[in-house]
Amino acid sequence: MATLSHVLSLSLLFLSLAHGLNNPQCSETKEQGSTLQIFHVYSPCSPFRPSKPMSWEESVLQMQAKDQARLQFLSSLVAKKSVVPIASGRQIIQSPTYIVKAKIGTPPQTLLMAVDTSSDAAWVPCNGCVGCSSSVFNSAISTTYKNLGCRAAQCNQVPNPTCLGSSCGFNLTYGSSSIAANLSQETFTLATDSVPGYTFGCIQKATGSSVPPQGLLGLGRGPLSLLSQTQNLYQSTFSYCLPSFKSPNFSGSLRLGPVGQPKRIKYTPLLKNPRRSSLYYVNLNAIRVGRRIVDIPPAALAFNPTTGSGTIFDSGTVFTRLVQPAYLAVRNEFRRRVGPKIPVTSLGGFDTCYSVPFVVPTITFMFSGMNVTLPQDNIVIHSTAGSITCLAMAASPDNVNSVLNVIANMQQQNHRVLIDVPNSRLGVAREACT
Repeated sequence: MATLSHVLSLSLLFLSLAHGLNNPQCSETKEQGSTLQIFHVYSPCSPFRPSKPMSWEESVLQMQAKDQARLQFLSSLVAKKSVVPIASGRQIIQSPTYIVKAKIGTPPQTLLMAVDTSSDAAWVPCNGCVGCSSSVFNSAISTTYKNLGCRAAQCNQVPNPTCLGSSCGFNLTYGSSSIAANLSQETFTLATDSVPGYTFGCIQKATGSSVPPQGLLGLGRGPLSLLSQTQNLYQSTFSYCLPSFKSPNFSGSLRLGPVGQPKRIKYTPLLKNPRRSSLYYVNLNAIRVGRRIVDIPPAALAFNPTTGSGTIFDSGTVFTRLVQPAYLAVRNEFRRRVGPKIPVTSLGGFDTCYSVPFVVPTITFMFSGMNVTLPQDNIVIHSTAGSITCLAMAASPDNVNSVLNVIANMQQQNHRVLIDVPNSRLGVAREACT
């Protein structure tokens, strides 16, 4: 049944057409056969012809502007993809993370949130937070913000839940820091997609220096991650390209959803670890330095759900960490290929550094189904003055992660990393995004 607005629109259209058809200049041929003649918008017969004559330049510019709008409209119909720009946080917010612009609340407030593939729940510093940065989300001025109560199902999905009155809170550690947050819901907008009722932590207290200053967006695969909360929208599929950590621009990208992902890309299977279900485990079978596959004990690379050992891709760790036997094998072959006559020095946590120019050996990670050969910029790091160059990898720390090999963001930069959870696979392809 036609609505009143439809009737009015049709009436106006017929009146306009009648004006054109009743114009004497248009009275000769209104129909050709049984087909109604279509008038050009700028012809004297067109009901949509501008009342004031336009110059040729003005008409061309107007048509160009309309073309541009039309192309954007067609693109939105065909592509159905969401692309969120990514930047290194080093120069923008002085944080060794990669960040995206997220709009939170109504009206929207923009925060530069760190993206972390090994975390689930999102959390942002909120008004009144003790120990947070000056950039906070002011929940008091948002009309769509709400606290979640202790009986909410999500309260059982956060680490260390607590009940303060009727509100659900939680505590977690992140690096060497700790946070206390209220479990809340709010409208989150990434690119042009708004997600109402997104569950996140509104930080009330933070200690330590590891907390990303404007919050964190969890891209893991736990119940409160972006993937889980937008499963119907993005089908648990995303990819990212991290620009160089030295780049000051939002030249990288986070692509959400299966549409628009690269077709030519090699994959390795994703593995599941029930004890550490958020992490993206893969099978790393061997490592090649130059042309030689280095001698690594199989147990150093083996996936073991019981102990948590194996290899993960992680966007939050800066430099790749290998378990001690694997790192020593890679490091020693790297030094051998550089040459025994070039003296080795150390710098901070890096134990293989050189103060003279040298040829950088290639390093290839050999996964099940795909090999990833790193470019030189992903293998070595230079000191600020440029006088010292170091192998940008290290041994795993002597803690709970001592059995874990971590392919970190320094080694991932300028690569497209595609995570396809429904098909249980992870893909990697070279892509310049710096």
